Amino acid sequence: MASYVLKRFTGMIVVLFVVATIVFVIVRIAPGDPAAVMLGPDATPADIAALRDRLGLNQPLLVQFGVYLGQILTGNLGDSIFLNMPVLTALGQRAEPTFFLTLFSILIATVIALPIGILSAYHRGSLFDQASTTLAMFAASVPSFWLALILIQVFAVRLGWFPVAGYGGPDTTLFERLHHLVLPAVTLGVVSSALILRFTRASMLDVLDDDYIRTARSKGMAETPVILKHAFKNALIPILTVIGITAALLISGAIVTETVFGLPGVGNLVVSAVMRRDYPVIQGALLVVAALYVLINFAIDMLYLVIDPRVRF
Repeated sequence: MASYVLKRFTGMIVVLFVVATIVFVIVRIAPGDPAAVMLGPDATPADIAALRDRLGLNQPLLVQFGVYLGQILTGNLGDSIFLNMPVLTALGQRAEPTFFLTLFSILIATVIALPIGILSAYHRGSLFDQASTTLAMFAASVPSFWLALILIQVFAVRLGWFPVAGYGGPDTTLFERLHHLVLPAVTLGVVSSALILRFTRASMLDVLDDDYIRTARSKGMAETPVILKHAFKNALIPILTVIGITAALLISGAIVTETVFGLPGVGNLVVSAVMRRDYPVIQGALLVVAALYVLINFAIDMLYLVIDPRVRF
């Protein structure tokens, strides 16, 4: 088991190093002077020179890369040009909406996908199976911004059940803020449920015809324990994998939904940084999202040890 954990941890460190290197290279090979691009066409040569000195762009590339890695290891992702604050602080201030949006979205997607996927596999070939597969394909093909606009029109404008946009003011309670996240979470949850549903159905179909399932039934075991205790447990590893990938994708892919609903999350911050050419924020956001992606996958790998003891060997 120690060897398995060590291999996964080493792989995580390697991936993070590669991502950090790619981010560093992209900023340096972009057309034009990064400092001039950040400051815009109205910047004076003195302003550009001052920013280049502030960002360390006058130093050799290897020195810049070494300083860059050292800053990352100490948690220093640089300072935002336009926000006048550390990038990590700016990301922290926007983390709450994105965190709760991702959490609720993956919960909604899981609650929708797992029961339907299990029942669809159990009743393979039936009308229910065909209908659920068709709905999954439809949900996967629906653009999230289109579904978001439909939900806003029906449940926010016409019925008035939920806010149209925003996340509440500084004095808003947590419950009211979560109320603002219902429609965005449903939007992402419905779209994300399609992939989880299809993987659940496929994984269940792979195990339902195995010998141990027939043996459990031949011993007179009830269908519910056979399906949930034996079949679903053995089909859970690929399902957990796709749930982890979906959660990681939601963190980085909620930009459109946050923009449509006016949520002050990380996605909205990245959009603003791109429009302003605030490279330190873009660079820091990429690193943080990549780190979260890798950490989620590492946590899923550790869950394998709990679900299937064979992984330990």
